[in-house]
Amino acid sequence: MAWNEPGSGKQRDPWKDSGGGGSGPDFDAWLNKLRDGFGRIFGGGGGAGIAVLGILLAWAAWDSVMRINADETGVVLRFGKVARLVQPGLGFKFPRPIETVVAVNTGKTLQTSDQVRMLTKDENIVLVDFYVQYRIGDAQRFLFDVKDPNETLAQAAESAVRSVVGNNDMDTILSGQRNELVVKAREVLQATLEQYQTGLVLLDLNIQNVRPPTEVKDAFDDASRALQDKSRLEEDARAEASRIVPEARGAAAEIRARAEGDKAERIARAQGDAQRFNLVEAQYRAAPEVTRKRLYLETMSEVLRPVAKVIDATGGKNLINLPSPLVPAVSAKSLGTTVVTPETGKAGN
Repeated sequence: MAWNEPGSGKQRDPWKDSGGGGSGPDFDAWLNKLRDGFGRIFGGGGGAGIAVLGILLAWAAWDSVMRINADETGVVLRFGKVARLVQPGLGFKFPRPIETVVAVNTGKTLQTSDQVRMLTKDENIVLVDFYVQYRIGDAQRFLFDVKDPNETLAQAAESAVRSVVGNNDMDTILSGQRNELVVKAREVLQATLEQYQTGLVLLDLNIQNVRPPTEVKDAFDDASRALQDKSRLEEDARAEASRIVPEARGAAAEIRARAEGDKAERIARAQGDAQRFNLVEAQYRAAPEVTRKRLYLETMSEVLRPVAKVIDATGGKNLINLPSPLVPAVSAKSLGTTVVTPETGKAGN
């Protein structure tokens, strides 16, 4: 029956009327009954029940307040299901068991390291020490998407390092290309973490040490010394090349400059000879006899100038050796020298 029926002509109070038309218990009476009920439940009087109720209410109020630190993220669970994420600071929630909060430290840097034996591309066994630094990026995925995210990361890191080491030979791993291998391992590990949705963020992965097992250490040391000798010889060769190449280039430039000078000189001389020949030809056409005699005398002067001369003025009794520079200064006729004339081609006194 409704509390207020149409046509009844009066308004009825649900807290004072029992619905049957009589005078029912009021609100104070209801509270008294509730207090008495708590008293019977807890085996005491009404005061003890109220105290217990107050304690429960105080605990519920205290449990409804949650505090998340600055480097944490709160995950609120409502009956075990994720309800929301809470940022750092104070907040409120329903008391347990309705809602619980799990604080995940997302600002702390975590680290794991390991040493494993690995097989290189050229079938050599090496011991690899590596470490990984990471942090929690997604609190919800970290808690619920993977059973053990830390162990998953450790296995994924080992798998990434094995993949990179297995695709390269030992010389590459031990040489200066190790940094490139580390970068490749980081990329592989980050892709794996994103694929597994672990909620972890990779900060750093580094290979600290790569060395052979103890059983083959001596052979490895010999190979390492050979690599060092190879590097030293290559450095010496590069230094020698850096010294010799500039000298060779300078010598080549000098030879080219000298050749250019000789070329210019010969061209100029050839051009001069050609011009002189043209001039002589013109003179020869104008006076052939005079030009012929002059050419003969000039030719003989050039031919006989470096040759030592012997002058005989006594019929072979006395010989006078005159150096060639003195011949033009001495009268051949006064010494009785035989002179070959160009006109007759015969010797004359």
